[in-house]
Amino acid sequence: MRQNLGGMTPVNWAALVAEAIRRRKAEKLTQREHAALASVSIPTIVGFDRGEKTLSLAKAFDILRVVGLVEEPGEGGAQEAFVLDAFARWRELTSNLPENSPSRFPNGWYRFDYALEGDIKDIELHRLPSILREAVVAHTGWPLFLFPGRAEAEPREVDGVIECWVKPADAGVDRPLSDAAHCDFWRVAPNGRAFMIRGYQEDSQDTFAPRTIFDTTLPTWRIGECLLHAHRLASQTAVDPSKTKVRFRALYTGLSGRVLRAWGNPLSDLMFEGGGARSDEAILEAVIPVDEIETKLAEHMHPLIASLFERFGVTGVSNDRVAAEIGRLKANQFNSVRS
Repeated sequence: MRQNLGGMTPVNWAALVAEAIRRRKAEKLTQREHAALASVSIPTIVGFDRGEKTLSLAKAFDILRVVGLVEEPGEGGAQEAFVLDAFARWRELTSNLPENSPSRFPNGWYRFDYALEGDIKDIELHRLPSILREAVVAHTGWPLFLFPGRAEAEPREVDGVIECWVKPADAGVDRPLSDAAHCDFWRVAPNGRAFMIRGYQEDSQDTFAPRTIFDTTLPTWRIGECLLHAHRLASQTAVDPSKTKVRFRALYTGLSGRVLRAWGNPLSDLMFEGGGARSDEAILEAVIPVDEIETKLAEHMHPLIASLFERFGVTGVSNDRVAAEIGRLKANQFNSVRS
């Protein structure tokens, strides 16, 4: 029998799992939402609920952190806390809408978050909106972190951050575009933390049913937009952008039932097609020096796009193809990609 030399009580894994599930239910989180917040797959959260002990410690901590069972003082868990708060806020705002409301993204959604790592200037919150306006990357008709120009959707100060929720028509707003791809929610903090969530453009078309395709072009454009946004924000808020990095993460959900198809840009070099999605979600992560985003964007994005397309059975995506698509993004005048 092992001696308990340190006087510490061994972890009761079954009790810890039970408490995590109890807290999830108390917060009215679904398994899928818990997995999304923890940035783990659905099978991983299912295995956790079953008490399986084959999970890595890092993934177990990610799951437990969501329900407050891991205490992480200091900067290490600050981005996770920011993302958790943003996701909880989005759920709160949409909680009274119908289940099939476009703002609740019933067919799936993608989420980007990033943090600027370096010495960030002390930005007063009331100055942040004007900085964020300058950071918008206007290469598409509906850019990330956009300022919609409508009073009811104007970004505003909430709990120490700038927040924007573009409400759908079923929230009482008269809007010409009210599908899931145009019901963004985003938050940005003065210390260089950003979060946005949006539904899929592919699900708003009349030519094919929702949740049937995943476009080859749009992920490259959207990830590129997000990283360029981080670059612009860092150029205004970092003490020394050349010594600043961007910790970026993307989470795609609702991939099951979709096949990879070229749809968004008929001129794209990414005209190959793939099979059905091999998982319901995909998590992509990267840490990129700010001063390499403009000059080496394709080089840093290539492994992200390649990993995403592998979920659809496509391998061998070249750096040149990603670079060509990034070139089209930067040159775009709103007419070569459906926005």
